[in-house]
Amino acid sequence: MSYREGRFWQPDVTVATVVVHDGRLLMVEEMAGGRQVLNQPAGHLEPDESLLDAALRETLEETGWHVRLTAFVGACQWKSPDQPDRPGRHYLRFTFAAEPVRHDPDRLLDDGIVQALWLTPAELQQQAARHRSPLVWRSAADYLGGRRYPLDLARQLA
Repeated sequence: MSYREGRFWQPDVTVATVVVHDGRLLMVEEMAGGRQVLNQPAGHLEPDESLLDAALRETLEETGWHVRLTAFVGACQWKSPDQPDRPGRHYLRFTFAAEPVRHDPDRLLDDGIVQALWLTPAELQQQAARHRSPLVWRSAADYLGGRRYPLDLARQLA
């Protein structure tokens, strides 16, 4: 039965932040599906949270960095591959650009986070096999290609 026939369907709404400093991208090394992978600071939107607040929260929780959002980079939709025991999940990712403000090196990072690290775009691209999903490079490439839109494109209505 499909969602058109009454089955409930909802994509996973996520945010990601492309943080750049001195030509390096802030990345997260994390455990996912039994593998150590690379991702931007990213995560799920929580109930009653704006997309902007989610991006700030996820960046802090996964890296210990307080950041200032500077632009909306874009939105991407992606379906992960089907697994033997379950169908792939649908993701709708909203990506933001940010600049680092302050680091809290003593902050405990989210479960599953191995470390936060700074990579050049070339280093990130060289490790494509370790990207958590195709969204990782797409978000970086969009930012590096100059995609910047006003933050109010991702506004929350009261």
